[in-house]
Parts: sequence; C-alpha cells; structure tokens
Amino acid sequence: MKTSDFYYDLPEELIAQTPVEPRNSSRLLLFNKTTGELNHKIFKDLPDYLKAGDCLVLNNTRVLPARLYGVKKDTGAIVEFVLLKQKDLLTWEVLAGPGKKAKVDAEFTFSNKLSCKVTEVLDDGNRIIKFSCDGEFFSVLDEVGQMPLPPYIKEKLKDKERYQTVYSKELGSAAAPTAGLHFTKEMLEDLKNKGVKIAYVTLHVGLGTFRPVKVEDVTKHNMHSEHYSITAETANIINETKKSGGRVICVGTTSCRTVESAMQKFGEIKECSDDTSIFIYPGYNFKCMDALITNFHLPESTLIMLVSAFAGYENTMNAYNVAVKEKYRFFSFGDAMFIS
Repeated sequence: MKTSDFYYDLPEELIAQTPVEPRNSSRLLLFNKTTGELNHKIFKDLPDYLKAGDCLVLNNTRVLPARLYGVKKDTGAIVEFVLLKQKDLLTWEVLAGPGKKAKVDAEFTFSNKLSCKVTEVLDDGNRIIKFSCDGEFFSVLDEVGQMPLPPYIKEKLKDKERYQTVYSKELGSAAAPTAGLHFTKEMLEDLKNKGVKIAYVTLHVGLGTFRPVKVEDVTKHNMHSEHYSITAETANIINETKKSGGRVICVGTTSCRTVESAMQKFGEIKECSDDTSIFIYPGYNFKCMDALITNFHLPESTLIMLVSAFAGYENTMNAYNVAVKEKYRFFSFGDAMFIS
C-alpha cells in the first residue's frame, strides 16, 4: 500500500482557521462503515445515535502553551521554541528555529520571570534546554506561552481554551485531541443521563502527529512515540462495556491508539502507563474499538490511514471526497464524522 493512495484534493478554503460557536454546532458526517452510507447531521445530533450501554472513550490530555519566543542574550535575535518532552521540571526537549541561533550554551530570555540555556543539541536537531524560572513553572508558562497551533492554521486564536477540550485535565500535550473539541459539558451530562458511559484515558499528543509520511511504502514509515495511561476505573468501564455487548466508541484517533495499544500489549484493557508507537493502517485487526468519532485528517497522513483501516479504504476515500464536495470544514477546528 502506497502513501500516495491516501491523497485527496483539498481546496485551501476548506481548512478551518477558527473554531465554531457553540462547540457542538459543527457538522457531523454519519458514516456507516459496513454499507458506506453517508448522512449529513450537526454534532449536537450525536446523542440520537448513541444508546444506553455504549461507552465513550475520551482523551483528557491538556495542551501546554508550548510555543515560546526567546530573545538571545548576546545578539537580541528572536528564536521560536516548542516544548516537546519534559525531562525534569525545568529541563525540556524542544524544537528550536532558527536552530543555528540556538547552539549549546546560548541563553534566551522569554520574560522577566523566565529564561533558558541550551545544554545539548540532539542528533535529530532538537535541543535540550534548562529553564530558570521565578515562580511556579507551569503558571509562568501559562502567562508567557502560546498554543502550538498546527502550521496550517494562520489565524491567531483569541481564546486559548478553544484549543482545549472541556474535559482536559492532564497537562502534557503539544497538540489537542481535536475530535473532543466538539463536546460541551452539557452534552456530556445529557449523554450520561441517557446511560452512555464515559471513560477517560490520557495520551499526550506529540508534534509527530503532524509529521508527514515521507516514504512511499506505508509499512516503512517510522511512527513517533507518545505516552499514554489508563486508570483502573477506565479499564473496568471498558471491559464491562465489552462484556455487556455495548459499543466502545473512541473519541479521536488518540483514544483509539491508547486502547488498541493496551490490547496489543496485554491482551486486555487494564491499568497501565506506557509509551506507544502503534501505527494503524489497512490490514490492522481492531481489538477494542467498535466505533470512532474523528475529524477530517490531512492527505497522506497516518491518521487517514487509521480511519481507512477501520472504515475500509474505498469507503474512507469516498467519504472524504463527498466531504470536500459538500464543503465540510477540515482539520483541527473543522467538522467531525461518526463512523459506526
């Protein structure tokens, strides 16, 4: 299977630049993976297609305001840093650009409370930096940092919380689990009252999620690694759902990758904390997920490959072409599909 098989033509004006208000007023493409049938709805209609005994699996990661602009102490040059991975409280692996201005021992100031020193340049070009901070680090980061919006979003985000889900809790992502952006607190309460179970997992989304597939043979792609965790409570909810014949409905590809990683490693859903580089593409046998709520993904991305593995390649590419024709909004702030 070739990477180019997953290409579709997307007019630039269909890339959503801003979120819609309210959250659940986005469009929803109902997608029957057995028949390929498509129906056009609004996201607030979703409860009509869920039933008591179903389980929604939500990723409760919270996005770090991980984009920082530092002033180099000796020259005044501006360098952009994106936090990728925490080594200890004040030591982080980062992307830095332009990299030639961020050599070992270079020092940068972000505000009167936050500065850093580059301590190492890694083989892949990423940097290790050590912060100096006057105050509680994450509070200061919240004051200084900006949301690391994907490169295809050119508009400035007016409200940081619109790039967070309403149930975000565990700080650590470099990007939002965007399928969850459509839910409101009221909608989740209504679903609970209907008898739909809610289970939370955590997978901290890395910027590798936006990394293009650069090899033509899909199977040769080197998938990035991300950290995930599942609580005992969530494991019990999911296992009970499977036993009682309910559907496990993953909200987003990150929730899917979390439960499928656990099943692949342990043969069951259980309390765990681990790293995963699971790569799901056509031919994969799903072991836990029964339905998927997801946004529309980039052409030739690992995410459209995951959707194709679940819904079938022909069905998926047809659904994307219909969505383009019907002028759905695409990517992070775009519309959603419910595949069942």
